[in-house]
Amino acid sequence: MIKEIELIDWKSFKRATLFIDPLTILIGANASGKSNALDALVFLQRISSGVALTSSLQGDVTISEIRGGVDWANRRGQNSFTLKSVVSLPEERTEFIYSIEIEIIEQRCQIKYESLIRRKFRPKTEKNPYEIKLFWTDDCVKDSPSITVRLYNEKKGSPRPCARTHSVLAQLFIQADAGLRKEISHGIKSISKGLKSIFILDPIPSHMRGYSSLSEELKPDASNIAGVIAALPKESKNNIERTLTHYIKNLPEKDVISVYSEHVGKFEADAMLYCEEKWVDSAESKTIIDAKGMSDGTLRFLAILVALLTRPHDSLLVVEEIDNGLHPSRSQLLVKVLKEIGQKRAVDILITTHNPALLDSLGEEMIPFVTITHRDSKNGFSKLTLLEDIEYLPKLLAGGTIGKLSSEGKIEGALKVSQKKYGTI
Repeated sequence: MIKEIELIDWKSFKRATLFIDPLTILIGANASGKSNALDALVFLQRISSGVALTSSLQGDVTISEIRGGVDWANRRGQNSFTLKSVVSLPEERTEFIYSIEIEIIEQRCQIKYESLIRRKFRPKTEKNPYEIKLFWTDDCVKDSPSITVRLYNEKKGSPRPCARTHSVLAQLFIQADAGLRKEISHGIKSISKGLKSIFILDPIPSHMRGYSSLSEELKPDASNIAGVIAALPKESKNNIERTLTHYIKNLPEKDVISVYSEHVGKFEADAMLYCEEKWVDSAESKTIIDAKGMSDGTLRFLAILVALLTRPHDSLLVVEEIDNGLHPSRSQLLVKVLKEIGQKRAVDILITTHNPALLDSLGEEMIPFVTITHRDSKNGFSKLTLLEDIEYLPKLLAGGTIGKLSSEGKIEGALKVSQKKYGTI
């Protein structure tokens, strides 16, 4: 699982680390850098999947542009940025540290440096781990179309040429089972699995109201939610529909009897999402509505549930403004869903929110997993600070809940005071 992402000269960040936990909550004012941090995850997912570096930023016919494209990828005044990620395999007492530095020249991205390190911890101690470089790149001239990669061989590294237009990680992944040393192959597969498993969910209710083709994987906008459910084997489909119904019963004021998806059309190649509900206790009051009649909040809630129930184990689900369209009174239900299903299915979850009600429903036990995105008052760079690292946090919490403190700007105020006092946080 991904444990952390480091951002260096990426967009509005000079240097910051985003720690990933089973449930990570990212908060902060508008324009503080939350979306910029999430964009780094999108970029890493794309380049590990083999998308060209330039296309990963500016998009192509199959993927959308990351906000700002190539023009805003690196911090102002810099011509390169670096992203680092750590994937942990606790059962093997091993971490893999992947780093890629990309320079931008005339609207074109190319590798400046890339490496993969294996860090192995000794039994019964986390101290003095043993590290080896599985691969790393040599310096190369500015206009060279290729870069020399050194593969671990217990010496100076075996040289191998790679293109600078795509990540070395993706290029070596293709060759992982074709002659690479076992250590290198294992490291490449492990870090690739972690980065490829990042899924950014942005449910768009208007896209979810129509018929959708049978699908194996949920789309980022959840437009094919009905097709994903309908395409499952019968037992898996029934289990997911029961789970959806179990949680959705607590969402609306009316009583939901069931939520399900059905095949439609002459060839049953499409599907539609349905909900059976009733207002009063009588058989005549039962009503079946399809996705076209469901509220935006209900559809978004269902999309989050389906994503949690269908993502692979050890993956990372990212949802920006997760409570958008959901009534504040249902925040506690949403948090319960995230905790219960995420833990049961071993899916890590990263969310952003502005909603005080949702923050209040977290409880004090979630304080270590809240990160604040904020701006450095001296230079304007974005920073990431763990809530628990704020000075005098107990005194701050004595003045109100996390949601109240956030909505009143007192958390950001405390960060500014600490920065003024110490020069940094």
